[in-house]
Amino acid sequence: MGDVKARIAARAAALGFDAVGFCRAEISAAQREGLRDYLAAGHHGDMKWMAARAEQRGDPKALWPDVKTVISVGMSYAPQGDALAGLAEKSAGNISVYARGRDYHEVVKGKLKHLAQFVAALGVDVKVFVDTAPVMEKPLAQAAGLGWQGKHTNLVSRAHGSWLFLGEVFTTLEIAPDAAHEDRCGTCTSCMTACPTEAIPEPYKLDARRCISYLTIEYDGVIPEKFRVAMGNRIYGCDDCLAVCPWNKFAQAGREQKFFHREDLVAPALAELAGLDDAGFRKKFAGSPVKRIGRHRFVRNVAIAVGNSGDAALAPAAAALAGDADAVVAEAGAWAVRRLARGV
Repeated sequence: MGDVKARIAARAAALGFDAVGFCRAEISAAQREGLRDYLAAGHHGDMKWMAARAEQRGDPKALWPDVKTVISVGMSYAPQGDALAGLAEKSAGNISVYARGRDYHEVVKGKLKHLAQFVAALGVDVKVFVDTAPVMEKPLAQAAGLGWQGKHTNLVSRAHGSWLFLGEVFTTLEIAPDAAHEDRCGTCTSCMTACPTEAIPEPYKLDARRCISYLTIEYDGVIPEKFRVAMGNRIYGCDDCLAVCPWNKFAQAGREQKFFHREDLVAPALAELAGLDDAGFRKKFAGSPVKRIGRHRFVRNVAIAVGNSGDAALAPAAAALAGDADAVVAEAGAWAVRRLARGV
């Protein structure tokens, strides 16, 4: 079996995965309890899908009773240069580094299917998962030795820092598990103190309701005013807690060309983004994960960035957004108009 394990790992590397590990299809009792506490506290916000399939999320065998082994893989999307450099350009929007290239769901899943075919050729059953299924990817990745869940709750790798996309192949094949990775955060709290909205109230606990990534991507309502100034020009996601992790100093820039940043998504002008209609939005973000949130949610975020820009030249854009047919966009646009009028 050791030879089979080595062959699978070699195939994963040949497909472009930067990390691969093997673990039993199990979630620990402590991790299941943590999930229950997270949901009970309401820290998942409006992500009702987390609670709806909590039993499957907390037990891989509830998702697929025949699974024996989880093959956990990671692909680096570590950026070249400073991930937070765009925050200083107030008249431009800042898009999270993971969303400046091709949609990782499609890229990782495509490669995972090839890996799954390789495993299935051994005469076993397989299933492939990337982010959208009720799978606790980060605990499984830690159990498989890829890294550990840091205090920001994301996976941290000694080799790749906080910049790994994760995916899994579930299989009926019995494979000897790798050693779980130990926690190496130590006394560091850089990610906690870096969070603009204090969304990490305790180590290893994230309140999504305060998280800019949640607010700009998952949440489709009126963003609470108490978080808007802290959002700055972040119009899709937030990298602050990831970018400050000291383990990033060991990360080399990601190799997958499909994740390389599109020039027009590095510092897109807010004036241009504010004027996007639905067709224009879909055209601009074709192939990007940004497209998944839809025009209205995205332009709502742009309106808040416009209000935070301090750029009087964006007043016409704010006024246009204030008259948008979508009520949530119009509310954010009106807020931007007031902010710019006050010169803040």
